[in-house]
Amino acid sequence: MRRKNWLLFGAIAVLLVAAVLIVNSANTNEPAARGSNVSARQAPAQDHSHPHKTKRVPAFEMAPARANLAPTLDPEKFTGITRDAYRAVRAIPVTIAQLPCYCHCDEGFGHKSLYSCLADDHAAHCDVCVREALLALTLEKEHKLTPAQIRERIVAQYANQ
Repeated sequence: MRRKNWLLFGAIAVLLVAAVLIVNSANTNEPAARGSNVSARQAPAQDHSHPHKTKRVPAFEMAPARANLAPTLDPEKFTGITRDAYRAVRAIPVTIAQLPCYCHCDEGFGHKSLYSCLADDHAAHCDVCVREALLALTLEKEHKLTPAQIRERIVAQYANQ
C-alpha cells in the first residue's frame, strides 16, 4: 500500500513539473506571437542593467494605406502643442502610422502605432505622443526624411528613456 502511495505522489510531481515547463515555454514565446504583424525588430531584448526594463520597439504599422486609417480628432478641440500634434497627424498620417509610440500604449491600450494615439484623445493626455508627432512632422517637412528614417530617429531618441 505504501508503495502505491509513493508511486501516486511521484506521478503527481512529474505532472506538475511538466505543467510548469509547458507554461514557461508558452510565456517565452508569447511576445513573438503578440507582435507577429509588426516588425521583427520589436522582439524584446533584455537590458541587464535594469532587470525589470526591456528594450523593445513598440508596435507600428508598415506602409499602411491612407484609406485604411481611422479618422483623427479635430485639432481645433485642443490648444497649444497638443493642437499642433493633432494637426501633424492630419498633415502626415501615413508617416505617423509607421511610428512606434514610446509611452508603450500598445501594451496598455492596444494601440497599433503612434497614429492610434491621435485617433483618440490619448495624445491629449500624453506628452510623449505629442512630442513624437511634432518631431515626425519636423523631420519629414524640414529634413525630408522617409518614414523609415524618422522611425530610426525616434527609436534612437526614445528607446533609452
